[in-house]
Formats: sequence, C-alpha cells, structure tokens
Amino acid sequence: MIMAAGVGSRLEPLTKNLPKPLVPVVNKPVMDILLEKLHKLGIDDVIANTFYHAQQIIERYKENNLGINFNCITEETLSGTAGGLKKCQFFFEEGEDFIVLSADGLFNADITKGIKAHHKSGAVATIGIKRVSTEEVPNFGVVVTDERGYVTEFQEKPSIADAKSDCINTGIYIFNYKIFDYIPENTFYDFAKNVFPKLLADGEINTFEVTEYWSDIGTLEQYAASVQDVFTGLCKLDYEKPVRTETGSLIAGDSIIPASVKFIGNSTIGSGCVLGENSVIENCIIWDNVRIDSGVSLSNCIIASDCVICTDLSNKVLGSGQTAAKIPA
Repeated sequence: MIMAAGVGSRLEPLTKNLPKPLVPVVNKPVMDILLEKLHKLGIDDVIANTFYHAQQIIERYKENNLGINFNCITEETLSGTAGGLKKCQFFFEEGEDFIVLSADGLFNADITKGIKAHHKSGAVATIGIKRVSTEEVPNFGVVVTDERGYVTEFQEKPSIADAKSDCINTGIYIFNYKIFDYIPENTFYDFAKNVFPKLLADGEINTFEVTEYWSDIGTLEQYAASVQDVFTGLCKLDYEKPVRTETGSLIAGDSIIPASVKFIGNSTIGSGCVLGENSVIENCIIWDNVRIDSGVSLSNCIIASDCVICTDLSNKVLGSGQTAAKIPA
C-alpha cells in the first residue's frame, strides 16, 4: 500500500494544484519512482489511499506503463495513517505480509533485506530505521532497539541530550495481516500515536537498518536537497545522465534551451519550457511549460508548471500558473 492521501501543505505553493505524490523529482513524479522500485522487486499489485486532488492520482495510474496493477480508495475525510490502511484491508489476504510506504519517500533502501528480516522475526510489524548524525536527531522520530533489533521505545523529536538512539523511523513498513487487529473501523487512527504503542507493549515491532540513501520531499527544503542528491550521486535513480556544461549541470526534457543560456550548479528543466537567450539558471528546479524571458537570471528557485518569468528571481518558490513580471521603473 502507498499512503497518498496527504495534503502536502509544507510544500505549498507547489501543491496548491498538484497532489504531493505527483511532485516531480528530476522531471518524474515521486510516486512513479516508487512504483518502478516496487515493480523491480516483483511487486505488481498496489493499492493507494487518496484524498487531496485524488482524481489526478487516479487518472495517472489507473492505466500505466509501469507494470503496476493499480488500485485505490478515495477517502471522504482523512482518517490518519493507520485509518487509511484499515480502509484498504479488503485488498490483502488473511495471513499475508505486505509493504506500506509513504508516497513522498525517496530512497535506495534494500526492501528485500527488510522482508527477510520480517519473515525471520515473525513480528507483526517491521520498521526500516536509519542512522543519522547527532545534529539531525531532533528533526525526526527516534527509534530505540534492543540487541535483537526489536523496538523498546519511541522518542518523538527528542533533544540531542535526551535522545537514546541515533536511529530514526523512515516510514518504510512491513506488516503482517495481524496489523488490522490493532486498528479499529471508522476511526481516525495514526501509526505513531495509536498503533505502535500497542504493538510495543506486545513486543511485536522488529526493525531492519536502511544503510542506503533515504529522504523524503515533505518540505521545500528537503525537496530541493533531494534533487541535488540525485546530481551528486547520493540518490541513485535510473535516469538519463546530467548534461555537463562549463559551469554547471542540467537534466532537461524536450525544452527549447539556446546555447547562450548559462547554467551554474545543478538544475532540472521540465518539458515544453522556453528559455530566453542569455538567461542564467543557477541551482533551480523548473517544471513543465515555463517561459523565461531573455536575459533573466534565476538562482535557487523552484518554479512550478505554466509560469512566466520576466524578471530576475533569487530564492523564490512559485506555484503553477504564476507570472513574475518586471517592476516598472
């Protein structure tokens, strides 16, 4: 199951007209990347819970070329992470194990290793955990484990001084069908607040360590950083290689890019864009069908689809369909 119902408010204005699972990472929706990974694992049957801009997700994946048999439910009101799973119970067979992932996850985690650890443990739940630097600990939910790898305690964004572990919850879950015994019907229910404390009391939460790349695109800062991670090779995706210039790198769709455009740092350009002569693009994420006037300089900007840029911008985020016009002298 893919959890795809969230509003994605921390990514506004990018998500005003687009659900978070369809936000592009190097010109490909993050949920495409996730479904491709699942297909390579041999997992072809997927269900997602949808809510915000649900129809866009349904239209994209109901018939797809990703090798996925896509199913979905649309929630009338949000029911929490676990509540959304409960509504998908009909999709799973009694006694089987299955994977639950967040639609905004971007990772190279070895899911097969997690499945093996889950089967070996016999636990109801297995969580992917990842070690982070001490400075990052207060930004995440911390997971404390015993020598067997079973969870003994959760800490929600503890201070560095109070943290009992440097391992965080990645939101990569492997569950047995018994998980549904821990989730009531028609109730707003959350994994972290409601389900995991009960599983913890029963000693039913195992872990596996994610040593590979893991991130998410939950905030504008994380989104921009994740795209840069693709260019630096930290995040490995099966994409076309970046085009190198004298001063930078770019990955572009079928856009019009004159030879006079200067690229600095690492930028992505979507399809259908028109970049004016002598424009300068530095560390930008530009979606589809964007027009940039000649001589315009953009630095550290995220520009959603169908925007028109007529003036220099730095450290700006524009939602779809906006115009950045020159201010009259």
